Amino acid sequence: MVLQTYPSTQLLIANEWVDAASGKRLDVRNPATGEVIGTVAHADVIDLDRALAAAQAGFEAWRDSSVYDRAAVMRRAAALLRERADGIARLLTQEQGKPLAEARAEVNAGAEIIEWFADEGRRVYGRIVPGRNLAAQQLVIKEPVGPVAAFTPWNFPVNQIVRKIGAALATGCSFLCKAPEETPASPAALLRCFVDAGAPAGVVGLVFGDPAQISEYLISHPVIRKVTFTGSTPVGKQLAALAGRHMKRVTMELGGHAPVIVAEDADVQLAVKAAGAAKFRNAGQVCISPTRFLVHSSLVQEFSRTFAQYAQALKLGDGLAEGTTLGPLANPRRVAAMSRIVEDARRRGAEVLTGGSQIGEAGNFFAPTIIGNLTTEADLFNDEPFGPIAGIRAFDRLDEAITEANRLPYGLAAYAFTRSFKNVQQLSRQVEAGMLWVNQAATPSAELPFGGIKDSGYGTEGGPEALEAYLNTKAVSVVGI
Repeated sequence: MVLQTYPSTQLLIANEWVDAASGKRLDVRNPATGEVIGTVAHADVIDLDRALAAAQAGFEAWRDSSVYDRAAVMRRAAALLRERADGIARLLTQEQGKPLAEARAEVNAGAEIIEWFADEGRRVYGRIVPGRNLAAQQLVIKEPVGPVAAFTPWNFPVNQIVRKIGAALATGCSFLCKAPEETPASPAALLRCFVDAGAPAGVVGLVFGDPAQISEYLISHPVIRKVTFTGSTPVGKQLAALAGRHMKRVTMELGGHAPVIVAEDADVQLAVKAAGAAKFRNAGQVCISPTRFLVHSSLVQEFSRTFAQYAQALKLGDGLAEGTTLGPLANPRRVAAMSRIVEDARRRGAEVLTGGSQIGEAGNFFAPTIIGNLTTEADLFNDEPFGPIAGIRAFDRLDEAITEANRLPYGLAAYAFTRSFKNVQQLSRQVEAGMLWVNQAATPSAELPFGGIKDSGYGTEGGPEALEAYLNTKAVSVVGI
């Protein structure tokens, strides 16, 4: 195994990598070992003020640059990200825990997303509106909203920034990111690509520190005109309320609790293979991870048995180790949460088909877990587990499964398996989710909308729709003199 030295991460302000003014730093731990592997700078208000001033200056320069020049910088950044993918992936695995293959795929996907937004930015068009006065010309103009404050999570340290920075930079906004303190090195390596690609000073910035202090200060600050957040629903509601008090534009990609409907005519082997891959990706620490498996009663025994065998075949271990297919959880809090979910299910009479316990004493490892015969009162069927646990419950009618799928306030992602076109039509119309994947694992891409409804947020971070949240619309009417 080739080891890579893990860096001590600094703040990025006006294209310079700097320590916090106070010199304060936070420890970064490897979730596979629990050991401290590095540190990250902890910003205070004085650092945030510098970063905000840089973001304003960067916006003024970037806004007035050609859309083609912006696209060129973004494409160079994407190329650098690809060139550095192996090294960045190793940093990501060390700090976050996911298998190296998953980390590498995340980085390379990030490069593709940046390229797509670079090209899509060229297609931000206004329009000419015929006037009632023939001597007038009426224009509709699209303009960048202003400096953006982005708050991103630790489960996809590169991908979640990429989805936000791509739309922001493509539309002419500057971008100040509060990235996760648990996983700081890979976001820093990502933003370094933009600096090295020639982004003007202040166009991109990066800070770390106390999440509550930073979010409150940035969101309420007059420099920031747009807020984008990915994280839990409770925190998202707090930040959205704060942004609302200051009339800031907001995109929220919040928690999910994705149902999986396995209809009577489903291919069980396909369902297990596709949903299993989605379930245990990143140890289940994925907002669109399938969690509530609703299986037709005629298939539930076969599905449960096959799914348990799939889980048992996964190789749990350090993400840098050869052959690892399931890494550790991000922190000890997630391990404790998994244990509570299993205990609650057992207390309610459910059957643990495989897994159900922490593995080893070093690191945050939890066995891939399948639980059958769950009641709708179980915690697993009500609270997002955000870990390697799946619950199974039988149903008799498709209407019944759809009702259960829609019961919770979440509406991010959903999955279904069926051979019936009629079922597909019913599922497409009636399942309440921002994204529905049928007969496949999740396949999010830059060109498709990515976002939820209900308590899972609003707005999207994919497709042409993603750019609208970073644009102001201005009407201009001119009469000749």
